[in-house]
Amino acid sequence: CNLTGWWENDLGSKMQVFKVGNDGTFSGEYHTAVSSTKKPIQPSPLTGSQHLDEDGQCTFGFTVNWKKFSDSTAVFVGQCFSGDDGKEVLHTSWLLREKVDSEPDDWKATR
Repeated sequence: CNLTGWWENDLGSKMQVFKVGNDGTFSGEYHTAVSSTKKPIQPSPLTGSQHLDEDGQCTFGFTVNWKKFSDSTAVFVGQCFSGDDGKEVLHTSWLLREKVDSEPDDWKATR
């Protein structure tokens, strides 16, 4: 699976991976379509790494820093699958950590 290029999810968020290095590291931008902040959404930088497996169904992970419009960070992990039609599909899970004002509020900081 070559992660380089544009990817879009079911909610309309888009990710662009600029280039995957020989060691599997990559960078890009995440263009989220959903946010709980009142500030305008802006493209956010991402950095990640993937396994370069020969069967093409690699696992990967990346971090998105929403620093341009939010005090939160998200991490994604997933795997690329090649369908019978040859189309590559990414399946991911994510965690989002929002900044809270105090340690007692820590319980509500991660989604």
